[in-house]
Amino acid sequence: QVQLAESGGGLVQPGGSLRLSCAASGSISSINRMGWYRQPPGKERELVATITSGGLTNYADSVKGRFTISGGNAENTVYLQMNSLKPEDTAIYYCSYTVLVTPVRGYWGPGTQVTVSS
Repeated sequence: QVQLAESGGGLVQPGGSLRLSCAASGSISSINRMGWYRQPPGKERELVATITSGGLTNYADSVKGRFTISGGNAENTVYLQMNSLKPEDTAIYYCSYTVLVTPVRGYWGPGTQVTVSS
């Protein structure tokens, strides 16, 4: 089992910044993908950004150029630097951890609220 602990959410004004952190513990695989998904009110969960243990990153089009994912590797912690935040970014942000070797399996953190409002 893998436990995910998220932190860094909060309330910011449009144009502001937040930095989210997610620490993974437990039965950690050296071959994995960690990252962030978000679920706005009334909508389905969607990809924000991910990073593999090999350093490969993936971003949703809506956050490219504004968000940066980093970390991972031996620390088993990922960060999401969110700049130029918009009200549309308001959502519960969930950390994800996926084992990329057979059997492929994934885990979710409990979520942290990000609210962008003036």
